[in-house]
Amino acid sequence: MNDQDEIYAVVDDRDQVVGKATRREIHQQGLLHRSVHIFVFNRHGQLYLQKRAMNKDQYPGCWDSSAAGHVDWGETYETAAMRELEEELGIRSRPIYWFKIKACLETGWEHVAFFTAHAMEDIKANPREIMDGKFMDIHKVSLWTVHTPAIFAPGFLLVFKMAMSQGILNR
Repeated sequence: MNDQDEIYAVVDDRDQVVGKATRREIHQQGLLHRSVHIFVFNRHGQLYLQKRAMNKDQYPGCWDSSAAGHVDWGETYETAAMRELEEELGIRSRPIYWFKIKACLETGWEHVAFFTAHAMEDIKANPREIMDGKFMDIHKVSLWTVHTPAIFAPGFLLVFKMAMSQGILNR
């Protein structure tokens, strides 16, 4: 199946399912849907950032969350987060849920559930999804987002700002 033909839940502004549609239909029509963003930390407390592959239909070549992706039809946010960790980074983990961001322009009209996880094993970045990736100190990422925001996917910037404001990244 082509990525554009994947089926996702269409939701309302309260994140209640109102139907289903293909990825293509959802993005072309600006329909509300669901996604997950997961920040992965190493034992030194550094955050893994991924640089999106150039074949991505949205924000190719931009820095983004450690792992992120749509919630498939019939999937929960937590199941999607576990699937994305394995698909994109080769990590099997049960991530920790922190908050949800209501669908808006910056998120691409996605209700975003935010999770964190720890890499207890080596990351094996999927080259179909990720062209580069590295662990970085939170302070450096924070400065980078302020001074060069255009190199980041907008959803990442919003998630990072909210995680910082809630003290999640300062633990």
